[in-house]
Amino acid sequence: MTGSEESPSFPEESSSFRLAYVPGVTPSKWVRIWNERLPDVPLTLIPVSAAEASDVLLSGGADAAFLRLPVDRTHLSAIPLYTETTVVVVPKDHVVAAVDEVSADDLADDILLHPLDDTLDWERPPGRPAIERPATTADAIELVAAGVGLLIVPQSLARLHHRKDLTYRPVTGTPESRVALSWPEEKTTDLVEDFIGIVRGRTVNSTRGRPQAQTQARSQSQAQPKGKRADAAGARRKPAAGKSTGKSPSSGKSARSGSGGPKGGKRGKPRRRS
Repeated sequence: MTGSEESPSFPEESSSFRLAYVPGVTPSKWVRIWNERLPDVPLTLIPVSAAEASDVLLSGGADAAFLRLPVDRTHLSAIPLYTETTVVVVPKDHVVAAVDEVSADDLADDILLHPLDDTLDWERPPGRPAIERPATTADAIELVAAGVGLLIVPQSLARLHHRKDLTYRPVTGTPESRVALSWPEEKTTDLVEDFIGIVRGRTVNSTRGRPQAQTQARSQSQAQPKGKRADAAGARRKPAAGKSTGKSPSSGKSARSGSGGPKGGKRGKPRRRS
């Protein structure tokens, strides 16, 4: 290729947005809105465990994440979204299944499983401890089904690991799990701001959207020629078709004067007949 030849131009690749989420969180609603508003920016979902969610953000493995609080606020920003109901998972033939709600004290005589990936902020659950701690919540669910013990988890995890032979009931007097949207504070990009707006329910034309988008809209308005803006203003003042303007359509004079004379002129005296 000679120096005078120009290299072919290719369209720039669209940037992407990587969203991590922990078990129990369902991001489908927000992903759907993202795809509607930013169809040219692909969103990649990254499932992570509750324990590794913060590390994934800090290492740059994701732009934002739905995770469970607490997080290290030194390096991560977080917006709390909701607090989950805490439930106890029991076999369907367990006495707890016959009531609507139980307290932690009601479970004092039961074996309560405490998996290593537990998401509730306590040293150990109430009740009697099991001989060993299950490695995961999924393993603990299997033990509940086998009649080894009971399990206390956020309600979303009970739904995630639902089995026909198990049920769950709300339990009081226990910690609650809070879900938040988090991202590295030093990497609050425009795409992160866009996703924050979606999660917070902002509309496309919200004044709390990205400042860059607002500036662009104002610039386009200001770039319009003054003549065109004046013509548009004149067009708005133009009367609608068929509406009277108070002038005769043929002469352009006042329709009220009849003869076209000035309004309010003196009339001559009538001539006396002889």
